[in-house]
Amino acid sequence: MRFAIVLPWWGYALLFGGALALAWLAYARVPIALTRAMRLSLSGLRAVTLVLLIAILLRPVVLVPPAAARNSLLPVLVDISRSMRLTDGDGVSRLDRARAIVRDLQAQVADEYRIELLTFGEALAPGNVDEMAATARRSDLSGALNDLADRHRRERVAGVIVLSDGGDTSPRERDAVVRMVDAPVLAVGMGRAETSRDREVLNLTAGEPLLAGASIDLSVSAISAGFGTDPVELRISANGRPIEVRRVTPTADGAPIHEVFMVSPTPDSATVYAIEIPAADGELSAENNVRSVLVPAQTGRRKILMVEGAPGYEHTFLKRALAQDPGLDVDAVVRKGQNDDGRDTFYVQAAPGRVAALASGFPAKRSELFVYDAIIFGNIEADFFTREQLELTSAFVAERGGGLLVLGARSFDRQGLSGTPLDQVLPIDLTDRRATIALASSPRDTAPPNSSALTADGARHPATRLAVTTAESRQRWAQLPALASVAPIGGPRPGAQVLVVATGGDGVTQPLIAAQRYGQGRSLVFAGEASWRWRMMRPATDHSYETIWRQLARWITAGSAAPVAIAAMTPTVPGVTERISVTVRNQEFAPVANAEVSLAVTAPNGEARLLTPALSSPQDGRYAVAARFDQPGVYRLDATATRAGVRIGAASRQVLVGGADQEMAQPRLNDAVLKRLAAETSGRYLPADRAGELPALLRESRVDAGVPEPRDLWHNGGSFLALVALLGAEWLLRRRAGLA
Repeated sequence: MRFAIVLPWWGYALLFGGALALAWLAYARVPIALTRAMRLSLSGLRAVTLVLLIAILLRPVVLVPPAAARNSLLPVLVDISRSMRLTDGDGVSRLDRARAIVRDLQAQVADEYRIELLTFGEALAPGNVDEMAATARRSDLSGALNDLADRHRRERVAGVIVLSDGGDTSPRERDAVVRMVDAPVLAVGMGRAETSRDREVLNLTAGEPLLAGASIDLSVSAISAGFGTDPVELRISANGRPIEVRRVTPTADGAPIHEVFMVSPTPDSATVYAIEIPAADGELSAENNVRSVLVPAQTGRRKILMVEGAPGYEHTFLKRALAQDPGLDVDAVVRKGQNDDGRDTFYVQAAPGRVAALASGFPAKRSELFVYDAIIFGNIEADFFTREQLELTSAFVAERGGGLLVLGARSFDRQGLSGTPLDQVLPIDLTDRRATIALASSPRDTAPPNSSALTADGARHPATRLAVTTAESRQRWAQLPALASVAPIGGPRPGAQVLVVATGGDGVTQPLIAAQRYGQGRSLVFAGEASWRWRMMRPATDHSYETIWRQLARWITAGSAAPVAIAAMTPTVPGVTERISVTVRNQEFAPVANAEVSLAVTAPNGEARLLTPALSSPQDGRYAVAARFDQPGVYRLDATATRAGVRIGAASRQVLVGGADQEMAQPRLNDAVLKRLAAETSGRYLPADRAGELPALLRESRVDAGVPEPRDLWHNGGSFLALVALLGAEWLLRRRAGLA
């Protein structure tokens, strides 16, 4: 309580002290003799009356929560995803524990708040405490909070209680959520944060298939917690067919396990590789013991433009090796010499529709160059190109996602491409020509000058692999004949990789093959001369030369996208809806915002649906549509884009559904997500065993539901009755004493 009329402390003392003094003086001198008890009684009644009148005049008030606070809405969100059915080893499921918490809340605060029970999994929905079941395929916590904000945008929400194990497999950005929720979140963590007995395949990735029949890496990450150092069995299969079993012993309980399998996917059809750990007794979850990855079929041909400074063996052998690859479509431009006018003349081999653009030796327009997926410059000087052509080539790599391969000593002669628009595109620093590379192992003492050797990066890189095992690949590289020479090209740029070095008899090594990703594309340099020796000086059955150049050519084209492209999609589980994005660009790779896009979605059972994506980002030329994926297996997406009836292009993509159960990934309590959510909304986080503190926390924060309201204590009938009673009592005593 406080007074609405604020005075200094001495002001209150003066007023109330004066009231007491007046009450005493009123009966200090009266014409009748009064007993001591009567005098004290009359003075006391007069003092109380005067004090009450002064208090009323000072307006005593008390701050109370606003009227709306008691009627505020209290949403209670319960996670009903499948991970909520886990028992954490104590026999009680997370959902059953959440039910008990909800019932306690309903019993304790239902008369103070309007409790709204909601469930969330794939979507936010009204819930019933007795009918909730942990069956949702994923837990979209972010989407639930967004939907809640939209649902009660104009209502007073006292707070939001979230009962969850912290799993959030939402495709949305979490950072956008907390800005929308205008209420403190009281998050209750269901489950245990410490590791239970569980074995899980954490990740499975596949390398890039560069050649038909070539092996690729399958990288597996797994964990075994609660089983000590007992061996873990990893089973690998291809399209359901077992191909290898490997037993791995962890270094410690819960230590990560990393293994690499070598496999050879089928080039003309999709291959689904699965890694599985057999379920053990007492595991927290068996659903996370398997993961799958899709290696798509290798379809279509990649267009490559070769620009050669002069005819020679290098060009002839390289052109033949690439042209015989059915997955490559090669156009070649060779500078022959000069005509009578002193102009360069060229020998052009290209598809009829592309010959005219190459008549001057190199395309002059974006639309003419961007039709290719990669460019190869062989033994040609930098001053052969105009600055505009070099800038166009840089944009070809950075923006279009094309590849660039520069080879031959003449390409690096004197300044080479240093100081040109391609300077930063290349993976080597041309200003540091004396750079050497240290090998992880000592080079052979008997190695002739200019012989090649793999680096540690090259042994793992798909473009330079010549055999299934690393040791065999190193051996085959070491058996290649020495090159005629190696140009000093400089050391690698930050982020670039030196894959192969040229090793001399004195042990000095220089970069021979270096690679990097630049912008959307990729670039390579090859500093050797006369690589045709790898073909002519080896047995006819040795196809290392062809394999090397084809893999290098395919690697630089791997980042190249078509004008119409379907964005990669994250693995999902059957029965959910995913957003499919299609990017449409013209021949110059500028975004097209007025296209008509159609998308055919073919399910694993052959059932097809035709969808119409809508424009979602004019700046990027992106179109999007939502599609439901009900079946496990490989879906095929086929997109076609037209404008004013003219076809722009088409794209296809295969998508694996059910490759990873994200809902059961790392199924322990993820309290970090819930703590961050509570902190960013000025709320609180509680473990499940402290859920009994929720009512007290809610009551403490009730004033936050609005501005406290001052309430007058005197403005009621009680104050009037008290004054009447005091005055009446004093009058009766006065009559009894004979003063009336």
